[in-house]
Amino acid sequence: MTAHVCITGIGITCAAGNNVAETLASLLEEKTGKSDITRFETIHKGVIPVAEVKMTTEALLEATGHSGARNFTRTSLLGMKAAKEAVESAGITEISRHRTGLISATTVGGMDRSEHFYAAYLADPAKGRLIDIVGHDCADSTERIAEHLGIRDFVTTVSTACSSSVNALMFGANLIRSGQLGCVIVGGTDAMARFTLNGFNTLMILDKNGCRPFDEHRAGLMLGEGAAYLVLEPEEIALKENRQALAVVSGYGNANDAYHQTASSPEGKGAYLAMSKALAMSGLTPGEIDYINVHGTGTQNNDLSEGMAIQRIFGDRVPPFSSTKGFTGHTLGAAGAVEAVISILAIRHQVVFGNQGFTTPMKELNIQPVIHAQPAKIQHVLSNSFGFGGNNSSVILSKVVGHGKKNV
Repeated sequence: MTAHVCITGIGITCAAGNNVAETLASLLEEKTGKSDITRFETIHKGVIPVAEVKMTTEALLEATGHSGARNFTRTSLLGMKAAKEAVESAGITEISRHRTGLISATTVGGMDRSEHFYAAYLADPAKGRLIDIVGHDCADSTERIAEHLGIRDFVTTVSTACSSSVNALMFGANLIRSGQLGCVIVGGTDAMARFTLNGFNTLMILDKNGCRPFDEHRAGLMLGEGAAYLVLEPEEIALKENRQALAVVSGYGNANDAYHQTASSPEGKGAYLAMSKALAMSGLTPGEIDYINVHGTGTQNNDLSEGMAIQRIFGDRVPPFSSTKGFTGHTLGAAGAVEAVISILAIRHQVVFGNQGFTTPMKELNIQPVIHAQPAKIQHVLSNSFGFGGNNSSVILSKVVGHGKKNV
């Protein structure tokens, strides 16, 4: 098995920025991604804030070389743009040089286009356009991204709610470690849709003030959209190709507490197990974690559950932690990859990013997040992504020192 799984490329398109550089600038300048709803008409416009990508679908079509096309979902286009940036940042010019795979995650799939069909069909069944539903299934976006990148060796889709793209990363890392693939592009993509907005609003977990993770007065999450992808390669190929490793995947874990269809167990059993497994795989002690990018949705249930689990693992030595969802919104199936990219930026720039919306500590916890971006010595980052149904995943990303011509 390969010694290390290196991350040699990253790409992101989210409310905080249309690419990696813009996203980093927003994080450092503490510029929120919160905005009004503009992608569709809804009674919630002006009432419920969201975190939209600042590119129209037409602009995404142009950016991906498909200007004027009518058969691409926004989910696919966001993924195509971010995945292409990841491949280009790795310096890969021949995608088939090594056996290469794509593992892409999503929860919404092509729902943004399906809603157009539904409205037209209700008005006149004869006018419902089938072109609006051919991309409905989750795998359609994966196939579109694979075709855009020219990947044919291995292509699959992961959909495990909000832990989806971390599970895609874990799957890809396993394929690299076992030698089955020489390169894997992993990540996730989800677009804003009425379906998710109305669904989460029905659950009464959308905060009309935006999200306030780990704040005593938090009232719910802020939906976002976006995509992020990472290029994984074994150490030997990264060295052979003279690529710069941005970080290595040190450990990961997945657990399911099976407590409830949507809620986590109050004491955070699943979160505790996922983090514990990631630490065990990495061989690190809790004291060696320098920063936690928490799942931190801002809901009553998640923040209490995750906070309890963190205190159980780290005791009275909890490292600096923050939720970056105030910048990106909760991007659902893309969230884990979005936050993995942000965690890598934290390592590369030696900074802990701020937790927007926090003012008052939670009564049940004796910890509180970092409020403003601050410099820090970061070797290892723990990033959490917890999904509906209790599907909880954690990944540890680490700095690599003195390895190869480009400091792999």
